Amino acid sequence: MTRTIVLHYHFFKNAGTSFDTILQNNFGDRWITKEFSNRPLGHMELVADWIRQHPDADAFSTHTAFGPIPKMDGVNIVSVIFLRDPIERIRSVYKFERTQGVNTLGAKLAAENTFEGYVRARLALEGDRQCRNFQTARLASFVRGPEPELDRAIAGLKELSLVGLVDDFDQSIAQLAAILRPYFPEFAWKQVRANASPGGPHEVERPAFRKLLKEANNLDEELVRRAKMLGTV
Repeated sequence: MTRTIVLHYHFFKNAGTSFDTILQNNFGDRWITKEFSNRPLGHMELVADWIRQHPDADAFSTHTAFGPIPKMDGVNIVSVIFLRDPIERIRSVYKFERTQGVNTLGAKLAAENTFEGYVRARLALEGDRQCRNFQTARLASFVRGPEPELDRAIAGLKELSLVGLVDDFDQSIAQLAAILRPYFPEFAWKQVRANASPGGPHEVERPAFRKLLKEANNLDEELVRRAKMLGTV
C-alpha cells in the first residue's frame, strides 16, 4: 500500500507559517517539523530517513532542507514550496528580524540598520544568500548538475507537486486541496495570515539602492516569472 505525505519546503517569509497552520489544522499531531544542518549535501537521504522514522505522520515541514526531493518506495510525496516577489520578501525579512528580539546575526543587523544598511551588510557577507537570489539558490538544489543556478532552479519547479505564489495564496491552497483530495478527502482550509511582518510604509529607497537590490535579485525575479509562465500556480 502506498503512503501519501505532504512535504513542505518552508522558504523564510514566503507565507510558510500560514501554510503550516493549515497543515496543523488538518493533520494535528500528524504534522511534524524538523530542521537540518546548513550544509545541503546529504539532505535528500536525511529527509527520507525522517519520513521513514515517523510512519504515522502525514505532513512534514522544514525551513532548512535542501533538495533533491527523496524518491522512496511505497511513499507518494506531495512536495510544496511558495515563491514570492523577491524584493517584497526581503522587506518582510527585514521587518521580521528587526522586531524578532533574538541574538542572531540577521536580527542584530536589522536592529542596528535601516533597510538599505541591512541589505548592504548582508550582501557584503560572503556566502550569505538571504538578500541575493535566495529562492533561486534554494530551488537550484532540487536539480543537481553543472548547469547555471537559474537553469537548475527553473528545472526544479517541475520537480515539485505544487509551486505556489504568496500573492495567490488561496488559489494555491485550492490547487493543493485538489491534489490531496484522493488521499485526504477531508482536507480543508480557511484564510490564514500567520507570522506576518509588521505593516506600514516602506522606507524611501534611493534609486542607486533600488538598482542594487534589483540586480542582486534578478534571478529570483526571473524565477517567479517562469513559475507563472509554467502555470504551476
